[in-house]
Amino acid sequence: MEESESYVYKKEVDWSLLHEGLTLPVENQVVFGRIMNRFLARGESKEITLYLNGKDYAAKLTNVNFSQRFRRVKDTLQIRYSRNSELAQALRGCFSNSYRFFVERRKLRLPDDRRIIRLTQDAMEYLAIYTTEYDDTYVLEPILVEDIFVLHKVVEKQSERVMEASFNYDVADENATIFASERIAKLRKLNKKIGDNLKLLYDYRCQICGRQIGEAYGSHIVEAHHIDYFVQSLNNDSQNQLIVCPNHHSIIHDTNPVFDRRRLLYLYPNGKQEGFALNLHLG
Repeated sequence: MEESESYVYKKEVDWSLLHEGLTLPVENQVVFGRIMNRFLARGESKEITLYLNGKDYAAKLTNVNFSQRFRRVKDTLQIRYSRNSELAQALRGCFSNSYRFFVERRKLRLPDDRRIIRLTQDAMEYLAIYTTEYDDTYVLEPILVEDIFVLHKVVEKQSERVMEASFNYDVADENATIFASERIAKLRKLNKKIGDNLKLLYDYRCQICGRQIGEAYGSHIVEAHHIDYFVQSLNNDSQNQLIVCPNHHSIIHDTNPVFDRRRLLYLYPNGKQEGFALNLHLG
């Protein structure tokens, strides 16, 4: 089943995920639309099966029909399940450290405090969601804090360009230490799948110049770039990735420009400023 898996979403573990479900960002809904051949209509639901650690669980995929007062323009997809469901219990068991953290923090807050409790930066855990060849079946893969710790130790002395080449072109020496660990392979797969999803979103066009390199030859050559270098940040979220042509990718690594997140543009050492021709996911 793994060969047909496509990335859908990497969800930070929170109280809602461990009890009732999650909302899927708009930029990832292109995957759902393609795998199901159509989008769900507003208010429409679909029974789905989620696989977690080899066991299947029932859930529901819903295009939430919010009332008109929200003035919603874009559809909102959610994966839902009940807090007493087998899936919710399995997730709480899988992310037991995070669950205990949330329980203890909720005990300490005031009765009228409704602020969202988030994991600390050094204790972040995630759930990766992948489609399969079946339009009603998805694979869940936990990313535990121990996985991230191991990854940090392995990549901290690696070259960013080498790491990104492995993500973009699946180049790997299977005998090398960096890819020997099952934990590292899991996180490497996730990173590559996130980039592949963004490439699909942009129809293989460079976000900076807007060009589809290789189009005249029937080829699609585009690369995912980490805004904050992955070997330092370990941040493979879509909000930390750009889709760029090989030329712009090489220029960025050669000149190491500053990225202005507020204005969404690169500031080069020679004074040149360059923004985006395309942006569908960075805000």
